[in-house]
Amino acid sequence: MKGSYILIIFLKEDRVIDVGKLGRFLFPKGYYAYVGSAMNSIEKRIERYLRRDKKLKWHIDYLLLYGKVVYVFKIPSEKKIECRVARKIESIGRIVAKKFGSTDCNCRSHLFYFSYDPKNNISNMLNDIQL
Repeated sequence: MKGSYILIIFLKEDRVIDVGKLGRFLFPKGYYAYVGSAMNSIEKRIERYLRRDKKLKWHIDYLLLYGKVVYVFKIPSEKKIECRVARKIESIGRIVAKKFGSTDCNCRSHLFYFSYDPKNNISNMLNDIQL
């Protein structure tokens, strides 16, 4: 399946994390929504993220050293819509690491922080927007 995805990640304690060349950030304990795309296979990309032993390649890999994926939204699409989805989630989340996952676009970030589990809010949001 081609398209975009949203990982909901839980971080059980505050953590300062070095995110490769992006820099060092304080990630407060709580939930994170990460928006990405996989125009070859969403399933293979998510499978990679869920593995513990992998080379650190993408920004999200650094957060996943400490956080746990608790839910995944898959958004089938033939077009890259991750930026549209990220901008929508940005309206309800908070950015703690600028340009996280978005160094190749004009978005402020593709990672958003929540002090509460945002799964239901994001699910409702996805139902309401034209993808």
